[in-house]
Amino acid sequence: MAIIKPFKGIRPPQNLVEQVASRPYDVLNSEEAREEAAGNEKSLYHIIKPEIDFPQGTDEHDDCVYAKAAENFQLFQDKGWLVQDEKELYYIYAQTMNGKTQYGLVVGAYVPDYMNGIIKKHELTRRDKEEDRMKHVRVNNANIEPVFFAYPDNATLDALVKKYTVQEPVYDFIAPGDGFGHTFWIIDDASDIATVTKEFAAMPALYIADGHHRSAAAALVGAEKAKQNPNHRGDEEYNYFMAVCFPANQLTIIDYNRVVKDLNGLSAAEFLAALEKSFVVEEKGADIYKPNELHNFSLYLEGKWYSLTAKPGTYDDNDPIGVLDVTISSNLILDEILGIKDLRSDKRIDFVGGIRGLGELSKRVDSGEMKVALALYPVSMKQLMDIADTGNIMPPKTTWFEPKLRSGLVIHKLV
Repeated sequence: MAIIKPFKGIRPPQNLVEQVASRPYDVLNSEEAREEAAGNEKSLYHIIKPEIDFPQGTDEHDDCVYAKAAENFQLFQDKGWLVQDEKELYYIYAQTMNGKTQYGLVVGAYVPDYMNGIIKKHELTRRDKEEDRMKHVRVNNANIEPVFFAYPDNATLDALVKKYTVQEPVYDFIAPGDGFGHTFWIIDDASDIATVTKEFAAMPALYIADGHHRSAAAALVGAEKAKQNPNHRGDEEYNYFMAVCFPANQLTIIDYNRVVKDLNGLSAAEFLAALEKSFVVEEKGADIYKPNELHNFSLYLEGKWYSLTAKPGTYDDNDPIGVLDVTISSNLILDEILGIKDLRSDKRIDFVGGIRGLGELSKRVDSGEMKVALALYPVSMKQLMDIADTGNIMPPKTTWFEPKLRSGLVIHKLV
């Protein structure tokens, strides 16, 4: 059963939240962060992308950069740009995109739940990325940015969230750049706090939706601190890390698409002919074609869009991994025809989040940078949860969640 707790969040004053809040550290590069933070000393980028305070070209993994993160985190608190709540609270964080709102509960997730599989993952992590975030957590002694969880639908929590979200929010703003709405409330009633804790305690599992590296880093640092403490009891703050948990039925996974630099020595005609072994191939012309159901793909090649429909027998609907379109396309197109064996390391392939639209695919092909583009029908939350429940791992670059969590609305200290 899932163990969670409220925590004393560190938050910006209401009048500063839009200056402090930022995009997550991993959705932009150092130069983009430098540009977004220009002229704004209160931007969270000074903590999560502290290389922007050094000359261009400074290695973001240098020890002095991590030290700068901690220095800036303390500065933000000293100046009152971040202030800690006086009591342990839960929070509600709502995101609105394209007229649709999803409501998340901000909680302290339990480190041992991550270690023993109550918090379920569906992706592999890379050790170098884990270590980067571990250093960041260690040096700040805090989870500066939240991870993104899903939980099984729960009517009691839905009703409790509704009770608060009809009230005046603490924060309510539209973020620059993405145009998404971000709204925030505090759950401060003791009986409501107890209800949230109790309802989560009845859940068999929580699911990492986005932020596998942040989850791993936060949990590993928590476990590290437990091992280093000779008087460890199990209720210390480092036993928990910050997560925003959304009901699964409110979340939407969007497509995560592929672009490839060459056709592995084949002509366009030979490539299309090779596809016909496993797919029904239909030319759709110059107008963008979007996949319309599971096992249907769209392909862009030499100025034309094509529909590819996987033939029966080329996939296994009873296999939670084999049924995924990312598996079908990886096996039958990228590997078998284009010779791309490892999606993590092959430099001939790149990945494009569906938030950019399919026009981004044709743009990259038409520019000559890429030769062919492949668009996939998105994975469902049910597929994600089925895979996590069976202990399986999705292929790389399978899921893309939008909107991304805004960082800086609340921070969790490990002490």
